[in-house]
Amino acid sequence: MKRILIIGASRGIGHAMASEFVTRGWHVTGTVRGSAETPLHALRANHPKAVEIASIDINEPTQIAALHDRLKDRRYDILLVNAGTANANQNETIAETTTEEFTRVMITNALSPMRVVEALADLVTPEGTISVMSSGQGSIAGNTRGGHEVYRGSKAALNQYMRSYAIREGETRAMLLIAPGWIQTELGGMDARYTLAESAPKLVDLLLSQEGKPGLRYEDRDGRTVMW
Repeated sequence: MKRILIIGASRGIGHAMASEFVTRGWHVTGTVRGSAETPLHALRANHPKAVEIASIDINEPTQIAALHDRLKDRRYDILLVNAGTANANQNETIAETTTEEFTRVMITNALSPMRVVEALADLVTPEGTISVMSSGQGSIAGNTRGGHEVYRGSKAALNQYMRSYAIREGETRAMLLIAPGWIQTELGGMDARYTLAESAPKLVDLLLSQEGKPGLRYEDRDGRTVMW
């Protein structure tokens, strides 16, 4: 049975992808923040042998280290870092954003995911894939409409940090930045273009297509290269 570790699987895209991997015969270790019941708990109840849950707040380095210690004897075929957030008012400009809100988004979307990648990379098999949920809004070349300035900046920073990480590590394994598209989640809103039901299979296919392809790629849900 192949294994995936999904950081941020309690709901939304992370949960939908966890469910899709389970239906394809994978074992899923998914993380949640806190102790409240989530859709991931329901998935585990229905598939107790295929789903394991761990609790972590990725903004707490000690919790990242504790998760590594808990899983240190495991090996995964895929690591997916999915956790992320947005500022409360996405219409505000970067100059209008408070320092506190800017700091919160940048830590959650850029710094913490990279800490997770650095800390948990040794749990991934040499042939496996390290992937991070980015966004098409992180593309500088693709920014032709503006808006969502804080969120865009945080994802662009994430992309840059993953690029630096890949270079430092020699690009010897498959690495992927995912631009999933505008999906109907708590973050994306119900006016989004795509549903979770149609998105999860595409995103899982995208992840599976990376096996055996060393180097970092930035791709959308259909496997098309996104401009940096």
